[in-house]
Amino acid sequence: MAGNGFTLKQFHIHHDRCAMKVGTDGILLGAWAALGQARRILDVGTGTGLVALMLAQRGGDNVHITGLELDPAAAGQAADNVAASPWPQRVKVVQGALQQFEAAPFELIVSNPPYFAPGQTFNCAARASARHGGSLSLAELFAHCARLLSENGQICLVLPWQAHEEALLHADSNGMHLLEQQNVVTREGKNPGRFLLRFGRINNCVIKGEIVINTASGEYGDIYKGLVSPFYLKM
Repeated sequence: MAGNGFTLKQFHIHHDRCAMKVGTDGILLGAWAALGQARRILDVGTGTGLVALMLAQRGGDNVHITGLELDPAAAGQAADNVAASPWPQRVKVVQGALQQFEAAPFELIVSNPPYFAPGQTFNCAARASARHGGSLSLAELFAHCARLLSENGQICLVLPWQAHEEALLHADSNGMHLLEQQNVVTREGKNPGRFLLRFGRINNCVIKGEIVINTASGEYGDIYKGLVSPFYLKM
């Protein structure tokens, strides 16, 4: 990661105007989210535009992605990143709150949500504001994602491990069923620190798995490498 941003194989992300920088969570979500046949996609809390652009790279010209961002500075930077990318026609950045956002239904909604459990403290005020659940709680996230999701659409999230039970509770209360859960382990042998979740309205068998970022010997795990190799420069 250079001081002026993060360079991937097909595009570059500037993040100096964003409280939340490019990180592993966003990379994982953008690489893993079940794109399928989705054509209308919403990225809630798009931040730098990273996940939206990763989905644009994975999709075709028929894919249309809306990146929704509350913070004006981050929304402006995301729009600049999109304009400088190979796919400006595939991504539109909208500045605003999910709670007030209105649009036709989306077939896929993704989010690396600005969520920490209330009561946590942070060193950086801007980062705290971007990441604290006070601006978008998990209850609100699920309620409004369910409102904006098409009948057969799906929701893909990356969340800290501590939010697991709360996420399942709010999904259930909004008629969403867990379809897939991938536990993310930073280093082989450690407990999961985050997880990737996929939800839909139709109850089905739950796929469960584990993504190891680094093996015990320090190499990238096979599943992780397979997911992110289309994006990372040195893979």
